[in-house]
Amino acid sequence: MNISALLFFLLFNGIIALVSWKKLFREKSKTSEEYFLGKRNLGFVLVGSLLFLTNINGVQFIGENESVYTNNMTVMAWGLTSVFAMIIVSEFFMPIYLRGGFITTPDFLEERFDSSTKTIVSIIFLISYLVNMLPTVLYGGAVVFNGIFDFSEIIGISNWSMLCILTCVFGLIGATYTLLGGIRVVAVSDSLLGIGLLIGGLSLPYFGLKVLGSGSLQEGLRIILSSNTSHLNAIGKSTDAIPFSTLFTGMILVNLNYWGMEQFIVQRTLSSRNLAESQKGIALAALGKLFAPLIINLPGIIAVHLYPRIANTAEVFPKLAGDVLPPILVGLVASVIFGATITAFNAGLNSSSTLFVMNIYKPYLQKKSQTSTINDYQLVRIGKRFQLFATLIALCIAPFIYFAKGGFYTYLQMVGGAFSVPIFMVIFIGFITKKLPAIAVKIGLFFFVICYVASQLLFDTGIHYLHVLAILFVLTSCIMLIIGRLFPQAEAYRPKENSGIDIQPWKERHYFHLILLVLMVLVFILFSTLGIAS
Repeated sequence: MNISALLFFLLFNGIIALVSWKKLFREKSKTSEEYFLGKRNLGFVLVGSLLFLTNINGVQFIGENESVYTNNMTVMAWGLTSVFAMIIVSEFFMPIYLRGGFITTPDFLEERFDSSTKTIVSIIFLISYLVNMLPTVLYGGAVVFNGIFDFSEIIGISNWSMLCILTCVFGLIGATYTLLGGIRVVAVSDSLLGIGLLIGGLSLPYFGLKVLGSGSLQEGLRIILSSNTSHLNAIGKSTDAIPFSTLFTGMILVNLNYWGMEQFIVQRTLSSRNLAESQKGIALAALGKLFAPLIINLPGIIAVHLYPRIANTAEVFPKLAGDVLPPILVGLVASVIFGATITAFNAGLNSSSTLFVMNIYKPYLQKKSQTSTINDYQLVRIGKRFQLFATLIALCIAPFIYFAKGGFYTYLQMVGGAFSVPIFMVIFIGFITKKLPAIAVKIGLFFFVICYVASQLLFDTGIHYLHVLAILFVLTSCIMLIIGRLFPQAEAYRPKENSGIDIQPWKERHYFHLILLVLMVLVFILFSTLGIAS
């Protein structure tokens, strides 16, 4: 183990913790809105940092570099097509959320349909976080951390045993952060981690290329551009990990749900002080996604040339970082991975407790006590208890992803599909219809989930799962619309304005959106047979 790197890791995290706690004790969260939404006064830099850092964690560093190493750059489509999804969310979804003063995305469903629809979707969200999002975040961070410092080899225990220990450490630290500070303290640490991610993330390809070129950066670039160029191709064939056709079917649906309806993501934008700051923050995060392949995917390309054969391909990223970076940067990269893991875990914890408290526990108390006024202190206290419960569930599941068929990245994508697209479907249908009844949404939800799970577990359709998601989206939407045509609501839905938030949009947004879309297309062309993959 590199002792110097470990010392630098402790130093960097000590600085971040000190700054975060100083901010915490200056601005303690006293109400539920302060604890869950950070007083709704975050500026666009913090909103953008939160969005980007919440999305970047050990899952991406391990899974995407492994996919690049074993296949090619097609996996980067997840991040690049996010740019288009984020623009749609910024332009159409955020005005609806902020105008309505919603704290959770299912709040819209209660206003549009009924309280039971909101409860059902909230439960689906919670199950998704407890069995999928939270465990995979902990597992991914633990794998990277163990790979960089070789703890299992030094201590002399199995990889799985070490992963059990590290997931517990990550989970307990993440829970402590969230329990004491809520979303505000996470936002402060994220801004510091963003700087570390930029420095450490970009330094890994630089030093990796120099090692590959025997000390010459230019020679390293020449090698990756002249041999094994098929790995540089991001335009996937039907046999690749991400066929290009899926970008226009299931992938866009998953990304729209992720950036526009996933509670742990949307909660970051709902924390902004107004619509303009929210839209600026989303644009800033989208710009970061355009440069993300340099940090998340290029190391996998370099590893193709440095390590022709790796027994465990999940170790591609941590092995490269430990081998090519100087100790101070190894410590910085480890700090960023650690911080990104804690950030994503915190986001899931905070959002799951928000969903539980605001959409399940609070309505239960109001119904039980026959009053609309509930003590804020009680809500925050229950929220913290639920975060402890969610942490324990995640800690029980995370280590066993080690045994998942096809690896944890496959587990993440396959399981996530059962929750993400049906939620997007019902909220989107609520946006575009005025008389669709609640019963149509409930039938559609159960139909979609049952059919998708059956297609993945009970029989082989021979169709890529992203195409299956798109087919079910269209089929289920048609079923719901037919029910709505036959049994429409008596009165058309009219949105209400429930907030005092300024919803004046960012005036220059269209210019920046156009630039982002052009850059997205250019990056795809660059990583294709028309560009460097020739």
